[in-house]
Amino acid sequence: MAQTQTIRGTVTDQESRMPIIGAAVVLVGSDPIVGTTTDLDGKFKLEKVPIGRHDLQVTYLGYEPRMMSGLELTSGKELVLNVQMVERVMRQQEVVVKADRRKDETINAMTTVSARVFSTEEAERYAGSRNDVSRMATNFAGVRGANDASNDIVIRGNSPTGLLWRLEGVDIPNPNHFGNQGSTGGPVSMLNTNVLSNSDFLTGAFPSEYGNGISGVFDLKMRHGNNEKHEFLAQLGFNGVELGAEGPLSRRTGASYLVNFRYSTLALFKLGGVDFGTGDAVPQYTDMSFKVRMPTRKAGTFEIFGMGGMSSIDFLASEADTADQNFYTDGAIDVYDRTKTGFVGFSHTFLFQNNGYTKFTVAASTQMNQDVVDSVSSDRIPFDWYRQDFQDHRFQGVFYYKQKFSAKHNLLVGIRGTVFYSVLKDSAFIPVWERYQTLTDFDGITGLIQPYAQWQWRWNDAWTLNTGLHAQVLTLNGAMAVEPRIGLQWKVNPSHRLSLAYGLHSQMASLDKYFLVVEDSLGNREMPNRDLGFVKSHHVVLGYDWSLPLDMRFKAEAYFQSIYDAGISADSSSYSTLNVGSFTMDGPDHIVNGGTGTNYGLELTFEKFLTKGYYWLLTASFYDSKYTGSDGVLRNTVFNGNYVVNVLGGYELQLKRRHPKVKVPREGLSEKGLARWNKKQKQKEGTSHSLKFDVKFTIAGGARYTPIDLDASAAEGGAVYLDGLAFSEQFDPYYRLDLGLTYRMSRRRLTQEFSASCQNVTDKANPLYLRYDQSKNQLVNVNQLGVYPLLQYKLLF
Repeated sequence: MAQTQTIRGTVTDQESRMPIIGAAVVLVGSDPIVGTTTDLDGKFKLEKVPIGRHDLQVTYLGYEPRMMSGLELTSGKELVLNVQMVERVMRQQEVVVKADRRKDETINAMTTVSARVFSTEEAERYAGSRNDVSRMATNFAGVRGANDASNDIVIRGNSPTGLLWRLEGVDIPNPNHFGNQGSTGGPVSMLNTNVLSNSDFLTGAFPSEYGNGISGVFDLKMRHGNNEKHEFLAQLGFNGVELGAEGPLSRRTGASYLVNFRYSTLALFKLGGVDFGTGDAVPQYTDMSFKVRMPTRKAGTFEIFGMGGMSSIDFLASEADTADQNFYTDGAIDVYDRTKTGFVGFSHTFLFQNNGYTKFTVAASTQMNQDVVDSVSSDRIPFDWYRQDFQDHRFQGVFYYKQKFSAKHNLLVGIRGTVFYSVLKDSAFIPVWERYQTLTDFDGITGLIQPYAQWQWRWNDAWTLNTGLHAQVLTLNGAMAVEPRIGLQWKVNPSHRLSLAYGLHSQMASLDKYFLVVEDSLGNREMPNRDLGFVKSHHVVLGYDWSLPLDMRFKAEAYFQSIYDAGISADSSSYSTLNVGSFTMDGPDHIVNGGTGTNYGLELTFEKFLTKGYYWLLTASFYDSKYTGSDGVLRNTVFNGNYVVNVLGGYELQLKRRHPKVKVPREGLSEKGLARWNKKQKQKEGTSHSLKFDVKFTIAGGARYTPIDLDASAAEGGAVYLDGLAFSEQFDPYYRLDLGLTYRMSRRRLTQEFSASCQNVTDKANPLYLRYDQSKNQLVNVNQLGVYPLLQYKLLF
């Protein structure tokens, strides 16, 4: 008999979060019809649903219907959904109910353009994504990776540092192993896809509740643990050895827990010849994520959540067999890198009977980067040359109130306060001084205050206006920014939609920039950058969306971004903070506001959603990214690749495994033997098998780089860059082919999954940056990752 599982969940109003009673929930295409209605708490349950892909439709009088397509149901795990519905602004004679599949309808209803909701399954499904939401996002229009060995992403030509990470409503530090302060990426993500829920990804002109970011936002949600039954996960693969558990704390109240632990050492992969871009160095890391949810009848819902990880790696050039080329050192130094990152939060949500609710969240986070760099002499004897101890401790409080006045009017007001307790110290040995020079020295507190307000006015079901205001105040120096936001959307008809949005966005500099110390040989010190203000950016986006038959969609967006008050050198130079986040030269000691930048482009998306066993996605981005430093020269940014095109798709094949029909068991079996034989036959008959194929091809403009003066480098004993020609050169076009294959076997209450993927199948040598090799007195291209195979086994039960 066929394997079955349960689909259940809750249906609520998207704005007020109030449960919707009596909503109809139906499995599309089921015969006979499988369906139910929601109860007094807005909950529903569909039992004994055959495993596989399903489409679910939810309808309720006076609300826009919801269609969720391609939902994957496995035997090892219940499918628990949180369905939010939008109330119609409708005339009495409107009686037609039709549900369209729209992946552009974000969880945040106040977004207008440049936003997409994504599922964690996409991070697991798309070839080359490595179960990483950042790498998954590089498939979307306007986004490209900065480096195959890291998950930094470039959005519309902006530096990766312009990205805002938000998890459960909390602005979090860099959520990646080996991530540095001020950066937003790293080689391995700590964001485990097994604990994340559907989330929003925004790339421009975002609503006023988002601040301190100028390129994009990851607004991530953790899913709730199963509050009715205990479920477990075990996984082994590139991302580590992983164990997960979830289940009810109290079936009576619906309280639940969710926890996931991962440990990885990549030594086995290194023995297999896999190149991580780290030479012979082996990365090691461990992390944990958790969430506890405790709903109550009258006091609201309480949640405790958190994530933390530790990572370490040693590049040891002093050992003869570890001086191989890598992305992070030049082979003449020993580097000992230690990183610790984590956060924990507590939230309380309270629903009022007047269609309003409040949410209060307090959180604490920490990020510690501790590095020691030893200079290695010609006889391979290390000398302690550089020391770093950067500690960024943050305490954050968030409060907002949301009121749904009617189907037409919604209001959100809130405030976010962050206290930074920072210990930032690093120094480097100066031979002529015969002592260490202090580079950064700060031990103190500063704060960032961010009030905001948003208002949504839906004139009718066709027109929606989103307006808002966001402000920021940095207590360190009194820097202030006031940022208006506005968006207008017109649904021409059910298939066509036009959108226009504007926003002013700003971002503070990395904390270490404010506290950089300039010290002379006599020990005199000053901090010239304490008065740095916010970098600011105007965003304008025009979008068109066309819902096509056969579950297809076409989308086009044109955008213009004008950046001002970017950080530049106080002296004449090509330096700009708009280029930070790649393999760029060291910055100046004295940074001032005054730089400018311009990004504009056109993005196209043509896709077929995953239905009937297959999907495909085609995205094309054509853009230009320029900046001006303190020398007044207009140049390409280091991220100006000019174009990127992605073509990806996949197919799922449901396999039917046949077994010989045995009318009678073997003679002579005992009663117990006969029972075991019958059980085995039922397991065989009930086993389901599927095979998934995924492919991705990317072609993009080559990386920009600054030429190196070979003769001057030989005389200096190190690379001498031609500052006047910064980022004037470009490598050949980048291209990469990725493949993925997954085999799944489902039995009663047990699902096993075997997956194999390969990144850069053709072993294309894509240059990343130019390096000066002093030993050979020549210039060398450092290439990105070559062939990169990955294997993974997952068990759900």
